[in-house]
Amino acid sequence: MRTPGKELAEEKLINTERGPAPLRGRKLVVWRIFWGLIALFDLGVLAWSIPGFIAQQHTVCLDLTRVNCGYYQLTLMQTAALKHFGLSLDGYAAYTLTLDGLITLAFLLVGALIFWHRSHDQMGLFVSLLLITFGCTGVSEVHVNVLNNVPLPLLVFGSLVVILQWPALGLLFYLFPDGRFVPRWSWLLLFLFLIQVGLYAVLPYPYNLDHWPLAFQVLDQLVIYGSAAGTQIYRYLAVATPLQRQQIKWLAFGFVATLLLTVAFQAAPAIFPLLSAPDSWYQLASPLSFFISYIAIPMSIGIALLRYRLWDIDVLINRTLVYGLLTATLLAIYLVLVFGGQYLLVNFVGPSNAVVLVISTLIVAALFHPLRKQVQHLIDRRFYRGKYDAAQVVAHFSETLHQEVNLEQLCSHLLIVVQKTVQPTSLSLWLCPRKPQRERGGSHVLTD
Repeated sequence: MRTPGKELAEEKLINTERGPAPLRGRKLVVWRIFWGLIALFDLGVLAWSIPGFIAQQHTVCLDLTRVNCGYYQLTLMQTAALKHFGLSLDGYAAYTLTLDGLITLAFLLVGALIFWHRSHDQMGLFVSLLLITFGCTGVSEVHVNVLNNVPLPLLVFGSLVVILQWPALGLLFYLFPDGRFVPRWSWLLLFLFLIQVGLYAVLPYPYNLDHWPLAFQVLDQLVIYGSAAGTQIYRYLAVATPLQRQQIKWLAFGFVATLLLTVAFQAAPAIFPLLSAPDSWYQLASPLSFFISYIAIPMSIGIALLRYRLWDIDVLINRTLVYGLLTATLLAIYLVLVFGGQYLLVNFVGPSNAVVLVISTLIVAALFHPLRKQVQHLIDRRFYRGKYDAAQVVAHFSETLHQEVNLEQLCSHLLIVVQKTVQPTSLSLWLCPRKPQRERGGSHVLTD
């Protein structure tokens, strides 16, 4: 029988799973009007920036410091790569505009989908507007940086929107996924993002944070984004419901993937010095690196808010950890074999490293499958201990089935396996008694 106390507890649990109550009435209308005004302004900024952005990609930046250059814009030294691959500046512009258009469209479409499905609550409106704003201003603000001759009122309002979008990104971490500050005092951490915006945007060149020593820039990133990540970790461990934990995992997956890919692209020339050559393809890789690195953010946020129940993020994280660690390990082995082998065999094969490259490639190919199994085993034991232990128990029980003939012992083993894998609050085993059953011919058979 359902008691009033039990019904009240279940109702509280359901409300916790769903999050804050949806907006209604005038409050809903006001929020949607505010969303519409900002979204229209963002789209206007995007439309206004398109001619200047296209023109920028068709020109070569002559500023050696790159202070006045766009992120995608080539310098005079990088044009050597164009000549090496037989490309024109118009071809590079088409390549840049295509990738930038795809990443912009991803942000806009996901923002529009979230608005379509979640416009009845504040968190849905906020996240959709944030995605649309970042899509219109461009990754690293590549769109707004080309704006010229903007009317003063629009310039002031637009600057305010651009400046506040970064604190709004911090607000996303402090509020996601249910729109509540967890812990309650975490709203104070927004001042860290405001200070960071001042150090980047308000201070003039060469005093802004972009030109500080690298150690200070790294410390700034660790403090600012470490605080945001810390609130999500606390929410996940102490407050979040099972469904909210899935959403947090998707959010973390998207931003961590972006961070790791960005670091990988930036560190690539240090690992492979040939990429620093003026005629290397890496000189033309900025648009591709931005697209590959940042596409995970709108996709993961969209899945987290709309479709997180249909995909098992744990499987995706598991595969990412396994193949990421496997790739790093094989890369390290390959580099050691190439440079070490070249050093050891230089007296036998001369300065040519073709033999070393072939041998190293064959060794890495042979190590792929056994090393992948070892990495999978390591990841399962370290990060998925519960599932790993359950799999081990089931595997051991399957071996026992081939050897055990005593029914009582087999039942005991079965109860132990169920207890260790499923971990129910109570457990019992009932076997249907055997009884004779007369068939048409009069013979007796035993049935369960």
